[in-house]
Amino acid sequence: MSITPNIDLTGQTAIVTGGSRGIGRACCLLLARAGANVALGFKNDRAAAQAVVDEIRSKGKHAIAVQGDIARRDTFDKLFQESRDTFGPIDIVVGNAGIWKEAAIDQMTEEQWREMMEINLTSIYFTCHYAAREMKARRSGKLILVSSTAGQRGEAYHSHYAAAKGAIISLTKSLAAELGPSNIRVNCVAPGWVDTDMAAPAFKDEKLKESVRLSIPLQTITTAEQVAGPILFLASDLSAHVNGEILNVNGGSILCG
Repeated sequence: MSITPNIDLTGQTAIVTGGSRGIGRACCLLLARAGANVALGFKNDRAAAQAVVDEIRSKGKHAIAVQGDIARRDTFDKLFQESRDTFGPIDIVVGNAGIWKEAAIDQMTEEQWREMMEINLTSIYFTCHYAAREMKARRSGKLILVSSTAGQRGEAYHSHYAAAKGAIISLTKSLAAELGPSNIRVNCVAPGWVDTDMAAPAFKDEKLKESVRLSIPLQTITTAEQVAGPILFLASDLSAHVNGEILNVNGGSILCG
C-alpha cells in the first residue's frame, strides 16, 4: 500500500460521542475538514451541538447531531442507526464523552461512583460494543478511545475518574488483540491537562493554571485541537499498522509507555 502524506477521509463516516464541546467538538470539525461525514452524539446542549453541525455544513461538509444519555443502550441504538441511515456504513468511531469530578475516597458516595462509571466507562463499553458489531460485519474500521494521564498515574481526589480512564487503557489493549484479525484497529489517546470548559472551573485559579503550564516541558497547556490532531492521525491510513497504542498528548508532562 502506497502512503500519501495528506489525510483524506472523503466518503468515510465518523461517529464522535460527546461531540458538542471540548475535544469532541474539535474532533468533529477536524474529521469533517478531512472529508468525513460526521455524526456527533450529545446529551444536553442542543444549541452547542447544532453550532458544530452548522459550522461543518458551512464548509460544504456533512454532519448530524443525535441527542441521548450515553449511559443508556438505546442512545447507541439511535446514534448508530441514524448515522447509518444518513451516511451509510460507519468507518470511524471516537469514544470521547465523559465527565471529571472531584471526590475524596472517604467522602465519595455510591451515587458519585456509579455516575462516574456509567458516564466514563459504561458509555465506552456501549461505544465499543456497537462499533465492533458494525465493523466486524464489514471487516474494516477504526475505533479510537479517549483516556487520560490520570488512567496511567492515578489522580488524588479523582480516584473514580482515574479508575475509569485506566480501564479504558486496558480495554484498548484487549480489543486491539480481539478485533485486529477483523481488520479493526483500536487505539487510544491519553491527554493530560487540556484547556477546555471541563477544566475551566479549576483554571479559574490563575496560580494553579500557571503551575500546570510550568509543569509541562513544552510550557503550554494542550488545546482541544492538539488532541484532535492525533485522533485524526489514528483515524487515517497514516496509522495503518498502529494498533493497541496509547498515544500520550500532554506536552511531555507524563513520560510513560
